[in-house]
Parts: sequence; structure tokens; C-alpha cells
Amino acid sequence: MSLYNPSHFANADRAAMLAIIRDHPFATLVTPYEGEPAISHVPLLHVEDGSEHGALIGHFARANPHGPRAAAAESIAVFHGPHAYVSPSWYEQPDRMVPTWNYIVVHAQGTLEPAADATQVLDALVQRFESGRTRPWRFAMAEPQRSAMIKAITAFRMPIRTLTGKFKLSQNRSAADQERVAAALRQEGYPEAAATATWMDRTR
Repeated sequence: MSLYNPSHFANADRAAMLAIIRDHPFATLVTPYEGEPAISHVPLLHVEDGSEHGALIGHFARANPHGPRAAAAESIAVFHGPHAYVSPSWYEQPDRMVPTWNYIVVHAQGTLEPAADATQVLDALVQRFESGRTRPWRFAMAEPQRSAMIKAITAFRMPIRTLTGKFKLSQNRSAADQERVAAALRQEGYPEAAATATWMDRTR
């Protein structure tokens, strides 16, 4: 599963890619399967394990057929970072430009395997998404409710074999045009555009 990734957009900065995974954890997970890929949309957390790229952890609903199919081939998790429309009118020579889209995506590829401890996976997800709340919900319910919840999921771990970043942020344009696009995005008035401009500033 390859990604069209021209050299001026390719980003191998591990810290930058992991920042996208951390800040945009809701991923599209795809596994080839007998001509029809299995696709799920799931939150995934990155964990360090001493390997080059670390691993992802998450879970499926047990009724989801993606789980049993996941061992058949390598999967790819697609994390969508900030993205925004770019108008030709923002360039120095707008009549020579076409509409486009600036965006960041990170692809993590590897083979899913059953998690050794489903409870640990659920605890990690709850901690990640509840800890900042005024009254966080805890995965500390009494038995048998806790056991029933665990039995309803298939928890997994995906050691990351390859990690690919595509940061399409006008790098193929002049420095002046990059500055004009970033400035225009900051004026668009919606969070995705502002975040895209911020990443343009980071990568210039």
C-alpha cells in the first residue's frame, strides 16, 4: 500500500509524525482482505516499546469482522492532520495557479496482533480521553460489568513497521507564496485553516 509522496512533501521527522498521531488519534484502519479491504474508523494510541517506530494500540467491537481478518495481511492506519483549501487568489501570480488543498497525513503500517491485556488497552484509552475533564469517567466499574465490557471488544496492538509522513504545505512554491498562503489561512476563521498555517510556519 503505497502513498504518492513527492520528495518536497515527504517528512521523515519522527517527532512531527508522532505529534500528528497524538493530536489526531481518530484513524482510518485498512486491511486488505480477499479483494475487499476491511475498513474501520477507530481511535489509536501510540506507545513506545523500544523499537524504531513503537506501536499502536486500540480495539474493535467484537462483532466487527475486521478483527478476525486483521492477521491476513499488513494493515495501514491513516491519521489525518490539519488540512485546508488554498485559493489561487492568494499567490503572487494567481492566473498561473489552480485551486489546491494543503494537508498533513501520517501512515503507520504493520500487522495487528491480539493485545496481551485488553484491560490495559481500555485503561490507556480512558486515561487519554478522560483525564483532562472536570469529572473524568473511570474504567473502574464493579464486576461483572467490567468483564462484560472487556468481552465485547477485541483489543489489539500493531507494531509499526513503517511510518510515513506527507506534509503538503506549499513547499513547492516560492517563499513569498508560502508566506502569503499561511497569512491567508490565518484569516480564514476556522480552526483547521489556522492549524494548517501553524504547521506551514513550523516546516518552513
